[in-house]
Amino acid sequence: MNFFDLKDISERYLELVNPTTPEKVLQAGQVLGLKTGQRVIDFGSGFGEVLALWAEHFGISGVGIDIRWNACQRAKEKLHARGLTGRIEIVCRNANDYPFELNSYDVAACIGATFIWDGGFRAALQVMKKAIHTSGKLVVGEAHSQVDVLPVEYGRKEQLLTEYELLQIIRQEGFELEYIVRASRDDWDRYESGNWVGLLRWIEANPDHPERLQVIEHLRESQDEYLRYARQYFGWAMYILTPCG
Repeated sequence: MNFFDLKDISERYLELVNPTTPEKVLQAGQVLGLKTGQRVIDFGSGFGEVLALWAEHFGISGVGIDIRWNACQRAKEKLHARGLTGRIEIVCRNANDYPFELNSYDVAACIGATFIWDGGFRAALQVMKKAIHTSGKLVVGEAHSQVDVLPVEYGRKEQLLTEYELLQIIRQEGFELEYIVRASRDDWDRYESGNWVGLLRWIEANPDHPERLQVIEHLRESQDEYLRYARQYFGWAMYILTPCG
């Protein structure tokens, strides 16, 4: 079973696929100054909840791009049910090669999906800034390490950057950090537990599935990682960035 299939299973009961809340997404929208008539592009838009919230509360239009067919279908059904189909377009493809119109958006968003690009956070900023006009803004949801060096016994193959390191990249790419909307510990617990519920319900409903043991292994690995060190050493936030000068 591939990564995207596992995500479809684990996120089945979630709408926001990051450790945040509708209230915090709307807070970010307020800081961004979203208003009727503005256009937003969301790279890695998941189930379309961020765009739906901003469209309902601020009147924006825009496009969301996601590689997962299941996520795109759920997003389209949601937008239709909420009367937003004509304002928000969902494109099902790899956002890494989506041919967006340059310098045409008021806001470019990537909430928890900078892994789309080789080079992660920096590469994301380099692509996203091409999408916005001169007074546009970015909002990036990103995990970070809360310690300079993660204890070796908890180490990953790739260690997350600290927020100070993220700040240096932000400045080097021509932006100022305007605002942080930070995930709480409760946000993390709710998001991770929501994934576990999705996996467990699938395991219960598929006792004879040939890949059931792989799903069980994925569940236990994610729980081990989170409770062993991620909950203690990692953080997550949405960073709102405005162009320098």
